[in-house]
Amino acid sequence: MTCPRVEIDLTKVEHNARQLVTRLSDRGIDVTGVTKATLGCPEVARAMIAGGVTRLGDSRIDNLETLRDAGIHIPLTLLRSPTPDQAGRAVACANFSQVSEYEVVEALSAAAGRRAITHGLVVMVELGDLREGVMPEDVLYLARCITLTPHLTLAGLGSNLACRAGVVPSSDNMGELTALATMIEEELGLHLPIISGGNSANLAWAMMAPAGRVNDLRLGESILLGCDPLSRMPLAGLYSDAFTLVVPVIESLDKPTSPRGSTGEAAFGVPTPMQERGTITQTIAAIGRQDVDPDGLVPPQDVTVLAASSDHLVLETQRRMAPGTEIRFGLNYSALLRVMTSPFVTKQT
Repeated sequence: MTCPRVEIDLTKVEHNARQLVTRLSDRGIDVTGVTKATLGCPEVARAMIAGGVTRLGDSRIDNLETLRDAGIHIPLTLLRSPTPDQAGRAVACANFSQVSEYEVVEALSAAAGRRAITHGLVVMVELGDLREGVMPEDVLYLARCITLTPHLTLAGLGSNLACRAGVVPSSDNMGELTALATMIEEELGLHLPIISGGNSANLAWAMMAPAGRVNDLRLGESILLGCDPLSRMPLAGLYSDAFTLVVPVIESLDKPTSPRGSTGEAAFGVPTPMQERGTITQTIAAIGRQDVDPDGLVPPQDVTVLAASSDHLVLETQRRMAPGTEIRFGLNYSALLRVMTSPFVTKQT
């Protein structure tokens, strides 16, 4: 039986990882490969490792546990602070956790003590994007607290930009991170091995400006989709088609372009206005908003995405298509994230 599937070209994922690892290595920056968009897929993780990433990171403990259960043993970083009750699972599967609250630090200390291990912490710093991180003036205090807390080591500093407010990584904010790292080392008399400047949105900065103390970037979208998140433009020398969504047709009929009858809100709010264009071939594919972000689909040249309900993708095609005919779509990051999470979409490597 034909069902929606994502076809994953692991050779292209490995190529993208190797290209980025090589380019950033020349700038003194290591790559943490981020697997969250693929639900911690071990095959994708192994492709990243084959491409040279030094660590893997994921924001979900479940995904890190999946990687460990699959026999992946390189260092893992939990990219979203755990809640205190998740501390035990965090230290069991991850080598490092990103933190910004002392209550979480205490919980991780207790959990690491129970396992008789030392757990690494990366303190996240708020540099303007207003997502996670302590304010710069509070970084030294939290860093000092960590050094005085048993079963933990202060592994480094990190920041995150271009996720909530779209703040662009720059010499100014990366210079601030460098200055904070140097200040902490001087004040506390230690060395911070990890200065993680951010995510794939940092690539343009990393390739053009001095890196300062930044020696790690957490790359997901650029490895998986071969594009720059700031512009969504393809990166030279990288593949942008490592992931392809394949969906079967379930209906393809000639229909009018204007609705008939009184209208109100549709299933997902106010419907997109429909202009009278006569009769078209309207084709429905067997997928919907529960499985994919329809705005993130890149259809074939002769196909147009018109709308989507929870489980129907409404298309305009140039001709009628027999039920069961497969249509192939490219994916942006939002669409990839949702299809890889959906239990109704098969993953094929």
